[in-house]
Amino acid sequence: MTTPTTTTDNLFDVLERRGMVAQSTDDKIRERLSKPVTAYIGFDPTADALHVGSLVQMMLLAHVQRCGHKPVVLVGGATGLVGDPSGKTEARRMLTPETINHNARSIAEQIGLVVRFGDGPTDAVLVNNLDWFGSMGWIEMLREVGAKMSVNRMMSMESVKGRMSGDSDAASGISYLEFSYMLMQGYDFAHLYKHHGCTLQMGGQDQWGNIVVGIDLGRRLHNADLAGLTTPLVTKSDGGKFGKSEQGNVWLDKDRTSVFDFYQFWRNVSDADVGRFLGTFTFLPMDEVDELAGAEGKAINESKVRLAYEVTKLIHGESAADEARDSAERAFVSSSSSSSADFTGEAIPHDTLDAAELEAGVGLLALLVRAGLAKSNSEARRLVQGGGVRIHDAKVDDPMRTVNADDVADGYILVRAGKKRMFRFNVG
Repeated sequence: MTTPTTTTDNLFDVLERRGMVAQSTDDKIRERLSKPVTAYIGFDPTADALHVGSLVQMMLLAHVQRCGHKPVVLVGGATGLVGDPSGKTEARRMLTPETINHNARSIAEQIGLVVRFGDGPTDAVLVNNLDWFGSMGWIEMLREVGAKMSVNRMMSMESVKGRMSGDSDAASGISYLEFSYMLMQGYDFAHLYKHHGCTLQMGGQDQWGNIVVGIDLGRRLHNADLAGLTTPLVTKSDGGKFGKSEQGNVWLDKDRTSVFDFYQFWRNVSDADVGRFLGTFTFLPMDEVDELAGAEGKAINESKVRLAYEVTKLIHGESAADEARDSAERAFVSSSSSSSADFTGEAIPHDTLDAAELEAGVGLLALLVRAGLAKSNSEARRLVQGGGVRIHDAKVDDPMRTVNADDVADGYILVRAGKKRMFRFNVG
């Protein structure tokens, strides 16, 4: 875990300077944050790992802690059984309670990479909303919560309107189960106010409607003075979806996304995104961020290296970040002289091929899929036919080619897809 560095700076000023403020329900939010508050963010355990999109909210919690406030991390053991309709055009896949509990434990560990949990005044507290919803009866929920919620208000929220508009993309409509999600999240805020003194809810911009409902319910139930603050939804400057690579989601779990691929994801961001991502995803001082973002020409590549290193160090530790950076430098020493480069670094994704496999010959398409460089044989075939595949430094244009012992060099076979993706098969 990264050791939090405390500061006397106002949290709002810190977040605003880093480009992490979209909107707030309180026009005096800076004044509110001039004294310690308890703030929470909720995470739905829809998977047993978080991807880089969740890192925005993890960083937000870390800044809360560093600025002298108390973070509450809410894992939605109950709301995860329902599913948040925000930003969705169809219902989420239903998960079992056992899966939800497993996922909740796993993602809590990942949040602990950047947030310190404990008993101190600024230590984070971990809560699970199944603890209060699990014992609440349906009639009790209707009487205590449902009676205080306006259906007209709920139907005016974008997360609901988009699913009821009749658009072809939203043809599935919204179930009563999902409609109840807003009521449950609203009650979370009211519960955390009553039991933890929590007065601020934070989240992505797509959570605005849920946050507003929680503020209103807290006022109606407890006469509470609550506020909300959202972060901008992270997008890439080219309009592409953030957090996706050619291989799919970029995860914080090294078993899903290797440390090398994680590093390369950040190393390969566009020039226009460097400054914004340095501000959002690192703790570097903003004066340094501005200097790195202002680099021009080839110098911007060094800024990308710094971005990749800092984020990899944050999630995977300093030694793993060192190895990923060094492996990348060795591997990409020169695109025109790769035969002299060193591809033996452990950070480069790798596996082992048995000598018996090579003796029989392994189909190139199957090898590309096994390496994660293609999702299917058909995708691998298109990649080969498009001229994007090399074995070591030799281009391969025959999809029917087999890989055998003749392809081994220095004890391994290096398979490349494009200029920046590679996988090493050691021969065992």
